Amino acid sequence: MDFKGFSKKTLPFLEAIRKNNNKEWFEAHRSEYEKVILNPSRTFVVEMGEHLMALEPTIDFEPKINKALFRIYRDTRRMGANKEPLKSRIGIIFTQGKGSRLQRSSFYMHFSPDELFISVGVRWFEKPMLNAYREYINDSRKREELNKLLHNLMDKGYSVIDKGYKRFPRGVNADMMYSHLFLYKGMATYKILDPKLIEDGEKLIDTLYKIYEDMLPLQQIVYDISLRVKEE
Repeated sequence: MDFKGFSKKTLPFLEAIRKNNNKEWFEAHRSEYEKVILNPSRTFVVEMGEHLMALEPTIDFEPKINKALFRIYRDTRRMGANKEPLKSRIGIIFTQGKGSRLQRSSFYMHFSPDELFISVGVRWFEKPMLNAYREYINDSRKREELNKLLHNLMDKGYSVIDKGYKRFPRGVNADMMYSHLFLYKGMATYKILDPKLIEDGEKLIDTLYKIYEDMLPLQQIVYDISLRVKEE
């Protein structure tokens, strides 16, 4: 296995970003960023991607920025965005299907000094995906299947994202079976682990694979939903 784990210096480097969150500091430490974060992230993407192909052969795992990897610089131009220029958590995403990166069903993870966060699905639907999701669960059998799956995941110790809406969409009767599913703004499950797990390459890969295997049925449902998205 080429991926041996992230350095024991990785999490302290991210902690240092929090204390020195400016471009000048980062440029002076760019070589360290490449050594303890960027280069091992690329190796990890290839290793984990090859494992994930056993679950989903069409998974995308190109080890490049804006593909499987995210930029270290935050987009501060958006209204309400965090104005600190650097991110102190590292996200990695393995997507499936077409469309914008964050609207594809995905196997996702991020790590920071605080946590190792692991999830599948889409955490926030934009309107085309939201419409496709609501069309999907308009079928009572699919609502029942999804509701059962979410409870099975919770029984295994996984969490489901919070509902995003308080009101039901027009035309939805609150008395419908499993009508609560219409209150979700996204559909994803997740688990939070000790971030130091990233330092043991073999254990990290094995742990993630087992978790993603458990979460796979939800990944497949969200992927099915993404295929229903209508061109605007």
